[in-house]
Amino acid sequence: MLSRLAPGALFGGIALAVVGLSKLHASQLGTYDYSGSSRFAWSLAYIGILAVAAYSVGLPDVPRNRRSAAITAVAAAVAGAVGMSIVQLLVGDALLPRFVVFGSALLLVPWYLLTVNLALDGRTSDERRDRVVVVAEHAAAVGDELSNELDRGAETAAVVVATLEPVAAQVTGGGARPLADLVHASGATVLVLDRSAQDQPSVVAQAAALHATGIRVRTLSLFYEEWLGKLPVGELERVAMMFDIGEVHRQRYTRVKRVVDVALGAAGTLVLALVTPVVLVTNRLGNRGPLLYRQTRVGKNGDTFSILKFRTMRPAPEGLANEWTGEDDPRITRFGHVLRRSHLDELPQVVNILRGELSVVGPRPEQPHYVEELSEKLPFYGMRHLVRPGLTGWAQVSGLRGEIDSLAKARARVEHDVYYIENWSLLFDIRIMLHSVRVVLDAKSTY
Repeated sequence: MLSRLAPGALFGGIALAVVGLSKLHASQLGTYDYSGSSRFAWSLAYIGILAVAAYSVGLPDVPRNRRSAAITAVAAAVAGAVGMSIVQLLVGDALLPRFVVFGSALLLVPWYLLTVNLALDGRTSDERRDRVVVVAEHAAAVGDELSNELDRGAETAAVVVATLEPVAAQVTGGGARPLADLVHASGATVLVLDRSAQDQPSVVAQAAALHATGIRVRTLSLFYEEWLGKLPVGELERVAMMFDIGEVHRQRYTRVKRVVDVALGAAGTLVLALVTPVVLVTNRLGNRGPLLYRQTRVGKNGDTFSILKFRTMRPAPEGLANEWTGEDDPRITRFGHVLRRSHLDELPQVVNILRGELSVVGPRPEQPHYVEELSEKLPFYGMRHLVRPGLTGWAQVSGLRGEIDSLAKARARVEHDVYYIENWSLLFDIRIMLHSVRVVLDAKSTY
């Protein structure tokens, strides 16, 4: 409950601080009517800037300890005040008094810390609340995957995985109920059944009885969606065609998404125009060679295109230009490391967005030979190509960034990509974009 109150408290406090100081300044220090002046509208804009800054750095739910919370709170307040100052500089007018701009930032630091504490306390109680029992045919594999995924902050505190045979006993009026006994013994609040478990009448009967006592029952697919934000590849057979794909089935989706892409792509070209001369000059000093790097990727409907990046490595020998590179690849130049860590090397992809080859949000495109290989090994891998690929995506903001170095990572990306395709909405795209801002602010992250 507390964790759900934290975001509302955060944004409500921002509004209260800005409006309160604005009214105080107008009544005590100024000679104007706050609500009847242009400063009222600009104070609302400042509230928006502070809110975006706070969300982008991870408030209130991302910090995991008090020290991280303090650093993040100060960073959010400073970023909001600097952002408003830049707006005023560009407009060429003091839109809001310094008393309001910097006073709000100072007031909000302790408030941010309070909302983080609410989120941390709420997260602890949530994790104590949910305990999960999973009944699956391949119990060990499911258990290993869930234990890794749940470390990312799912609400569950423990997972007990049971193989099918021991819990599928015949249920009679006074007979054994091994599944019910296991659920009660482990203190579970959620029961998860895979497809094979759902085909066993005795398991379903026990699950129905448990459901009547307040135990939540989920299919494996629903559990993955609600708790982990992805769809398991092994369960896709039953759901692969049972939902509309926006870019295929809904014209309004295509139009809205394309308008957003063009608007953001156009804004990105302005940034690209400012950054390109700096990169050109710096390349002369420590990154000699072509300005851009082109690589063939697979896009919507399997069509290939050349993705654009600022070059970060020494020109590769013939035949190696499209090989994956490691994070510490010796071919990456000193300035190339700066471009990668700041994610500025990705900036030329705004051109791909304006061309219609990329969307701002979507599954990240892969190289053709990797697509061919993974399509043979992973069911439904081709579903990723039903939609336009993206500059960023749900898999990337869920921690699956960087190169594909294992089949397990490729499988996890597919599961997150299919979840995105099924659950697309404009709000979901905005959420991913804001999460991406956090990733860019993290110097250690890579796409």
